[in-house]
Amino acid sequence: MDFIKDNVSDKSNVFDVLKERGFIEQCTHEDEIRELLGKEKIRFYIGFDPTADCLHVGHFMQVIIMMYMQKFGHTPVVLIGGGTAMVGDPSGRTDMRQMMTRETIDSNCSRFKKLFNRFIEFDDEYEYYGPASTSGEGKRSVANKEPEQGKAICVNNASWLLDLNYVEFIRDIGRHFSVNSMLRAECFKQRLERGLSFLEFNYMLMQSYDFMVLARDIDCKMQFGGNDQWSNIIFGVDLTRRECDKQVYGMTFSLLTTSEGKKMGKTQKGALWLDGEKTSPYEFYQYWRNVEDADVNKCLRMLTFLPMDEVGRLSSLEGAEINKAKEVLAYEVTKLVHGKEEADKAQDGARAAFGGGGDMANIPTTGMDKSLFEGDGMGLVNLMREVGLVPSNSEGFRAVKQGGVSVNGNKVSDPKTSVTIDDFEEGKLIIKKGKKTFHQVEI
Repeated sequence: MDFIKDNVSDKSNVFDVLKERGFIEQCTHEDEIRELLGKEKIRFYIGFDPTADCLHVGHFMQVIIMMYMQKFGHTPVVLIGGGTAMVGDPSGRTDMRQMMTRETIDSNCSRFKKLFNRFIEFDDEYEYYGPASTSGEGKRSVANKEPEQGKAICVNNASWLLDLNYVEFIRDIGRHFSVNSMLRAECFKQRLERGLSFLEFNYMLMQSYDFMVLARDIDCKMQFGGNDQWSNIIFGVDLTRRECDKQVYGMTFSLLTTSEGKKMGKTQKGALWLDGEKTSPYEFYQYWRNVEDADVNKCLRMLTFLPMDEVGRLSSLEGAEINKAKEVLAYEVTKLVHGKEEADKAQDGARAAFGGGGDMANIPTTGMDKSLFEGDGMGLVNLMREVGLVPSNSEGFRAVKQGGVSVNGNKVSDPKTSVTIDDFEEGKLIIKKGKKTFHQVEI
């Protein structure tokens, strides 16, 4: 897995590399952390709650952090939240998460692990059994072996959370948490007026307990997370000190936002997924090709492994030249997520759609039955909804009325326009919505 070349940075401490790329937002003990990462190869963890069946680009920032840490010899501990997902993290939420069944959570967990395998090298022989215990057969080890240095391991917090005795947990762990301090946490403050369930209030205890268990059982020394996880992390650091008499550390990273402060990765169809079946490589490529000029530098720094001098050179381009930087960005991120072959196809399709040469076969295409377009044909708005260009007929009507839709290069002004067989050229028809979205229909 040679994603990161040695020339990505001239710095030898991964802390300095992460700082240089603009990732680090907050640290519990900055000087100590920098010294620790420079002199030791540590185990650190990042948690991922399986709230969907796929990772999206928001998760990918955390994956990239793990890739950097592994490049510099540290051991990633991928924590999949099969236990915490039963409750749901209130951080960054304006409402309560939808409850999921145990079967759905388990299915999502297995899908997550397959995606992680594409980016991180795992010690596949390592198996975590759960917290050490004493039974009739004696003391049980927490794992079958020590993790191989530098290779990632995967654990699921269901193995220690789901069998907890609630009364014992509240008595032993809950006593360390001040309700007054918890209510000052940003993840709770923003929810108090709209309503915060007691179920969600427990989440901070569970995540803090995760950190304590990993520090106690496998000597995990750091937790990383998005900036919205800061409160959960510092409570975990405090709990580990109180219960285990261990000093552990936390670090948070900037969320992937635009220059206007809005979260990136939201498309008209929803999240920007890392699975090509949920978000096609072409759509994925186009998202990054169309970022705002002001966001190019940040995306190149955080989502590619280009050396910083190349990031600086591309980011300094002005006017129409900045589009070259966007094309590099789109290609590099798509290659990282979907592979070189799919990135080549996506780039070729984009160039074809925008008139710069290339193969139109590589733009999103939907095959439809010829009979649908015989006689009076199919309404254009209905067709746009069928192929996913708009989420509803009302959106389609609005796009046409605003002059943002064309068929085979001809602008359409009447929202009641129908598409018939005569509109197809060699069995193909191109619908363009706005300046940047194309879809091909084949019969």
